[in-house]
Amino acid sequence: MTSRISRFAVAAVATTVATIGVAVVNPSPAAAAMTICYNTSQAPNYASIANQAATIWNNATTNLTLTANCGTNLRIYQITGGGSYAVRTSLGNGRVYIDTQQAQQYSPLRIMTHEIGHILGLPDNYNGNCAILMSGGSAGTSCTNPYPSTTEADRVSSLFAGTLSATERTADSTGTTVFQDSWPAPLMTVG
Repeated sequence: MTSRISRFAVAAVATTVATIGVAVVNPSPAAAAMTICYNTSQAPNYASIANQAATIWNNATTNLTLTANCGTNLRIYQITGGGSYAVRTSLGNGRVYIDTQQAQQYSPLRIMTHEIGHILGLPDNYNGNCAILMSGGSAGTSCTNPYPSTTEADRVSSLFAGTLSATERTADSTGTTVFQDSWPAPLMTVG
């Protein structure tokens, strides 16, 4: 009886190992995440905010990882005056300019995450809805939401998954595109 139980146990283990072995030997191919290296050397006062924004995008998307100071796909600059904006040279590459004056009026983290969104392929959406990250400053100075909506995050994941048609990728990823005027001009004191 013990011999039968032992043989049954060995057969069961062998079947399980064989099944697991097939699954491990032939895994379904997973898309490799693209790494976007961002550099904050020209925006030292905003380095921690850039890190927070990168974490938000990393947690919200798939197929994409933003990593600090490993290269220069994305350069972040600190400027005074002229407004915060992004210049996308291709999908995942470009420059973000954070205006210190606007960062005193609007949430710096929302500005940073929004402008990085342009580099990741998202356009502006001036609908005034605070739940939509790409609504930018149209949501007002009280809006501090730095998180992309599910639709926005899914769009970025799709862009980096390579699942879009050539026409869709071309529309979103080639040529230099400048994204300005996401944030209304700073309030001026009239004296």
